[in-house]
Amino acid sequence: MNIREVIDGDFDGIWPIFHNIVFMGETYAYPRDTSKVQAQKIWIEAPRKTYVVEEEGIIVGTYFIKTNQAGAGSHVCNCGYMVSATARGRGIASFMCKHSQKQARDLGYKAMQFNFVAETNEAAIRLWHKLTFETVGRLPKAFNHPSLGFVDALVMYKWLDGNL
Repeated sequence: MNIREVIDGDFDGIWPIFHNIVFMGETYAYPRDTSKVQAQKIWIEAPRKTYVVEEEGIIVGTYFIKTNQAGAGSHVCNCGYMVSATARGRGIASFMCKHSQKQARDLGYKAMQFNFVAETNEAAIRLWHKLTFETVGRLPKAFNHPSLGFVDALVMYKWLDGNL
């Protein structure tokens, strides 16, 4: 497993992962019909950095890192992670989250915050807790799950300064 910063042409390998996850509508609040052009802006252009995980030259995971808030909140970053359906359950999300925490510190961030984790995304919540993120907020019925209806969204946070 290799992780590296995204380069030109990588979005063609990211797009099937992004499209599948967003179309399912179970974990991200992006519109389910997000176009490839819109997705590239969201995942590649808007973040500060984007990374991919490759296995044998195939992109199996990706994450971005960006500043969560400007000004007085600019020491806190936000990340988004996606793993291809065929590569789930193999530790790729954990690998990316650990990598992102190191990158965050290297970029000068002091904390990491996940703004909107659907409470139904139990695997992610278990992983974030295992990696010592705390649930610091609950947004009642904030996420409209395609089959379960309105469910809560969690805000998760980790202070990174001296803590990985």
